[in-house]
Amino acid sequence: MLRLSLRTSLFALARPAMRSAVATPARAFTAFAARASDHQEPQIFGTGGKAGEVPTDLDQATGIERFELLYKLKGEEAFSTQPLEVTQMGTLTAPISVFSLDNTRIVGCTGFPVDSHDTILFTINKEKPTRCPECGCAYQVDYQGLPESHDHGHH
Repeated sequence: MLRLSLRTSLFALARPAMRSAVATPARAFTAFAARASDHQEPQIFGTGGKAGEVPTDLDQATGIERFELLYKLKGEEAFSTQPLEVTQMGTLTAPISVFSLDNTRIVGCTGFPVDSHDTILFTINKEKPTRCPECGCAYQVDYQGLPESHDHGHH
């Protein structure tokens, strides 16, 4: 009985906090959207589920998941899925630049010339070039994210 009354009173205390969390206004997703005067940036927060209904993926998706979902609904890809065109062997002084909105990125090297070895995945960063352990081709992140970003690669 004590456990039930304690649980009920805790739920009653948490109820106003839950209401204020739901009433938080949506923010625009500015890091990935193209910026133009006639362009509306996608919202990174969904509307959430309505009382008594099961929310859809669009209602509850947030962040990058929502960004990708909105593009898929338009029939477009949010991010490039094409392989990186490598026309020369990357060196430590002239590495292959890889576009990224983060400080680090995972790349898959197939060798130079292309498809000369199996795909090897490894992490690269913007500080210094990283060599493929199989062929020695060097890659480095070409960081295009926000200059004030303080995420330091945390996921």
